[in-house]
Amino acid sequence: MKGERCTSNCALNRGRGKNGPGQHGTSKVNKMSDYAKHLREKQKAKRMYGLTEEQFSNYYKTAEKMKGSAGDNLLKLLELRLDNVVYRLGLASSKRMARQIVNHGNILVNEKKIDVPRYRLKIGDVITFPEKYKANAVIKKLVEKTVSSVPTWLSFDKSRIAGTVVGEPLAGETSHPINSQLIVEYYSK
Repeated sequence: MKGERCTSNCALNRGRGKNGPGQHGTSKVNKMSDYAKHLREKQKAKRMYGLTEEQFSNYYKTAEKMKGSAGDNLLKLLELRLDNVVYRLGLASSKRMARQIVNHGNILVNEKKIDVPRYRLKIGDVITFPEKYKANAVIKKLVEKTVSSVPTWLSFDKSRIAGTVVGEPLAGETSHPINSQLIVEYYSK
C-alpha cells in the first residue's frame, strides 16, 4: 500500500504471525472433524458433476444397490452420464457447455437424439453430432484437441466425429481426484 515506506506496523504485515484475526486466532481453523472431511468430499463431487443434493443422493442409493464397492459404483454412474462423456470426449470445453449441448438436443446416441444430461450410457453406445453441426468451426477446433485427452474407456473417431463407450471407467480414471470412500462414510452415518 505504501510501497517501500511500509514498516513493521504496516497493515500488510500485521496479523500474519501465528495468530489470525479475532480473540482466538486461527488455532481452531486447521482442525477439521471427520464429518467435515466427509461432507467436503461429497460436496466437491456433487459440484464437479453439477448435481443437486437430491440427484447425488439418488445416485448413491443406486450405487449402493449394485454389486461391488458403493464408492466405485458411484463414480462409474457419474462418469457414464451423457453430459460427462461429451465433456470427456472433448466435444465441449467445459462440463457446463457439455450439459448445454445435450440439453439443446445437439447430441445423438446410437443415431437417436437425446436431450437428457443424466442419460446413462452403456458399453457400445456411440455418441456423435447431427450432420449439420459437424461443419461448425467451434466443434472442429474442439475435435482437433481431443485425440490425446480421451480416457481409455472411451474411443474417439476423429473422421466421423464420433465417440464410443468401449468399457467401464475404473476408480482411478475419473476426471477429478475424488475419494469415494469418504462419500460412502458420509452416507453410512
